[in-house]
Order: sequence, then structure tokens, then C-alpha cells
Amino acid sequence: MADAERAPERAPERTPERAEKRPAAKAPAAKRTQPRPSRISGAEAALRGAQQLAALTGRTFEGIVGFAKDGDGWSVEVELLEMRRIPDTTDVLGVYELDLDRTGDLVGYRRVDRYLRGAAGEGER
Repeated sequence: MADAERAPERAPERTPERAEKRPAAKAPAAKRTQPRPSRISGAEAALRGAQQLAALTGRTFEGIVGFAKDGDGWSVEVELLEMRRIPDTTDVLGVYELDLDRTGDLVGYRRVDRYLRGAAGEGER
């Protein structure tokens, strides 16, 4: 057989003398089940409650208007975006009052006000 007619020679497969060590894939960290503190601060409770309400209603959290200690829990007022409009000064916002237990879990809520974002003062809400 002529050189041109020969099938190209395959390079011999190289096998490493020892297996290449790769770092093992990290398993996702398991959620730690740490006991919740019996009480949390008002700021932590307010933020926690706002996040729970936004997740529950599917609305966008705008801000915390106020919070106060209420017996063994917390009372929190939160603004949520209820309706997006153009221009954004005409967006409709709602103020919700949340009842939270002492660990910051949402136990109840109600809308107490609704207004346009561009409303200038408290009297216009």
C-alpha cells in the first residue's frame, strides 16, 4: 500500500498513570433548623412582616411606614404597589396594617389606606 492510501494513524490514547483528582462537588448546604429567638427587634419584625405580605399578595413592597410594639407582638404599617401606571407619579399605593407575633410571623393584615404616589401630603391620602 502506498503512503497516500494508508489510513491516518491514530495517536495512542494516553492514560494517566494516576487518576486526576478533582474536588468533589459540594452538596447544597442543608438548611439549618436553628430555633428562632423568642423575640426579635421591631425593625427585624417590620421587615420580616413586609416580606411575608409581599410574598402572600404578590405585590411589590415599597416601604415601611411605621411600627409599634403591640402587646406580645408588633403592629406594622407597610406600603405596597397596588397598580403601576405611567407616569409613575400616578401609581396606586396601598398602606397595610400588619399584626405580627413576637417572632415576626404574620398573623393578620388589612388595608387601611389607598392613594396615588404623587399625592403631596398626608391630608391628600
